[in-house]
Amino acid sequence: MSPYRLSGRTIIVVEDHEDARMAMDILLNRLGATVVTAKDGFEGLEAVKNHHPSLVITDLQMPGMDGFELLREIRALRPDDEGNTPVIALTALDTRAERTRILNLGFQACLQKPFTVENLVETMLSLLDD
Repeated sequence: MSPYRLSGRTIIVVEDHEDARMAMDILLNRLGATVVTAKDGFEGLEAVKNHHPSLVITDLQMPGMDGFELLREIRALRPDDEGNTPVIALTALDTRAERTRILNLGFQACLQKPFTVENLVETMLSLLDD
């Protein structure tokens, strides 16, 4: 995996577990992305409004505003104001029904925790190259 594959991209990572949030921050920075982290959906929504991201990666199960509500709030923004930003869901649940439900709600992709670096990067690049 070459560095700088995400150069020029701003990615928001919304994750309530600090270790996971920090690990993704380090990884994505090494790949050249500008990373903004948030510990819950409320901070994530503010980050989306303030940083105009190329992509959002969010955990689904978080206290306060969860990933589902965050997606609804992002989609409620005007298209010119980040309303169409691609959003990847991170979940510990991985049944076919759950994955289908997540995608039907409007997430562009869903990754089961734990996921590999390769799966994360491939998923991000597929959404960013569209």
